[in-house]
Amino acid sequence: MKLIPQERQPDASVTRPLIRDDTKFAAGKIAVFQYFAVCVFIFLALGYWDLQVRNEEFYLEKAYQNQIKSLPIPAPRGKIVDRDGRVIVDNHSSYRLILSRDSLREEHVIPIAAGLNLDANDLSAKIRRFRRQPTYFTIPLKEELTADELTFVEAHKGADSFPEMELIKSQFRVYPRDGVAAHLLGYVGEINEPELNSQEWANHNPGDIIGKSGIERFYNEQLTGVDGQRQVRVDNRMNTREVLGITEAQPGKDLKLTIDLDLQVVAELAMMNKRGAVVALDPRTGEVLAFVSTPAPDPNHFVGRIDAKEWAALATDPYKPLFNRALAAQQAPGSTFKPIMALAALEAGVIDENFTVQCNGGANWYGRWFKCHKKTGHGTVNLKTAIAQSCDVFFYAVGNKLGIDKIAEYADMAGLGHKTGIDLPGEKEGVVPSSKWKIRTQREKWYAGETISVSVGQGALTVTPLQLAHAIGGIASGGVWMRPHVVKEEAGKTDKQEQGRKAQLNPDNVNKVIAGMYAVVNEWGTASMARIPGVELCGKTGTAQLASNDLLKSRDMGEAFRDNGWFVGFAPRTSPEIVVAALYENGAHGDRASWIVRDVVKAYFDKKARLNKLQQPAPGVASLLSRPGEIAR
Repeated sequence: MKLIPQERQPDASVTRPLIRDDTKFAAGKIAVFQYFAVCVFIFLALGYWDLQVRNEEFYLEKAYQNQIKSLPIPAPRGKIVDRDGRVIVDNHSSYRLILSRDSLREEHVIPIAAGLNLDANDLSAKIRRFRRQPTYFTIPLKEELTADELTFVEAHKGADSFPEMELIKSQFRVYPRDGVAAHLLGYVGEINEPELNSQEWANHNPGDIIGKSGIERFYNEQLTGVDGQRQVRVDNRMNTREVLGITEAQPGKDLKLTIDLDLQVVAELAMMNKRGAVVALDPRTGEVLAFVSTPAPDPNHFVGRIDAKEWAALATDPYKPLFNRALAAQQAPGSTFKPIMALAALEAGVIDENFTVQCNGGANWYGRWFKCHKKTGHGTVNLKTAIAQSCDVFFYAVGNKLGIDKIAEYADMAGLGHKTGIDLPGEKEGVVPSSKWKIRTQREKWYAGETISVSVGQGALTVTPLQLAHAIGGIASGGVWMRPHVVKEEAGKTDKQEQGRKAQLNPDNVNKVIAGMYAVVNEWGTASMARIPGVELCGKTGTAQLASNDLLKSRDMGEAFRDNGWFVGFAPRTSPEIVVAALYENGAHGDRASWIVRDVVKAYFDKKARLNKLQQPAPGVASLLSRPGEIAR
């Protein structure tokens, strides 16, 4: 028998405990696993019970909703028509591409952008902005798709390619071509981040199309309709299987303007290739008949999304086509301020109709020589001649008698230095200087020599074309200033502003000022070329300096510093029906602006005569109506 060496024999005292310990350790691990499995089973059972028993209806509805996809049906904006019902702004049908966020994939952004000629970084930034919004908000991607873009979308919008792309039919704005009435109408565009954070647009959501300027902005809520919805059932690959229901969109409200499209077109043609503005009002009601600011962009280019290069060109254009001159150009009015000066002097009693001044081409005031526009002088001039011939020396003397605060009082009465309250955004106030104004704005006292320049519409005095038309229209109406507005008031609507703002003016004083303005056009005045046969057009020219004559002579300042030309006129002489103000930037002389006003006023009365003629029955019909029993032979 072979014996095991003593050193290789196992030690029973050592091996037996190790075997016993390994068995206990394995049993413990099995027990832990069993307890864990039981807990998992209980958790799953409870979850199954919650899903299938306790909240069966809730989760069944959730599962059903996952099969349903809602697509927006954009509501068309309301149309904009003129006072005669002719459509100015309309809509047309086209396609809009949106991204559905519930099926949006990050890796699809770059190829989608490439296929639609979009900047991938811009698209990614847009998607990031929507992350804070609920998932049911879709992302508007592109509007007014071209034929090539439509082909790309149709080829790739399936579940196997880019399922997030959705093509919906929508209505898009159509504006008059070539910028006609562009600043009046405004344009629409997608709401941006600053607008979303402003109080004005607090009730709007990302992707909304809103009015950006003009009537589109001021009346955005009325023009905006209520979007509809199209619900469809989709499969797990997002393919449409069934249309469940359609909620039709509610179109926005149509707006009827006070604008006469015939006068608007005439004013636009008169301002062709010029910079400036034309505003025509009915002083009896405050209705705006024409509203022009040139140059102007074509609003059709803003529909959808304007090209970045085109926007940069508009924003940097030195002629500022985006600037609404009609209600925001604050310019010195020049001699168009003289009728207000004349009325102030008569009402304040500092002069009468017999007051005269000797004009020798200029006069000294407070140690400075102030020139008259006529170098040889006007000789002895009274009030009527001073207005008709626009004698500066006469009004220097009148201004010196009145003083700056009395001038400011009557300018304020006429509405200068304040917004008119027109229903358009962006109106400016202009400036009517006074002693208090200078202390408040410059912390300096007013010097009497400064009054001399203000007396002829220069110095710190500035007005807008809208303000000037409103002010002169109120004076011509005997001291009644109606609030200008571009949208027809609703029938039966009562508004305190409809009653207008009134001032107690002496009718004789008003008539004396009007007599001078009548002479400007119809007698020996500065705007004889604006005379219209059969129409009593009254008005006042104005030439406002942008730089001194000495400076212009010493340097080659170019056209940009040439004088502005103004003209404001109304007709007829008594109970005026129309008042028109025209600003011709760098037009050099006010008589050139008078031709613009003449064309608009003539168009107004020509149209009125045509309408009156159409309303009159033909002689043969009238004779039949007077003798209904006879038969014409």
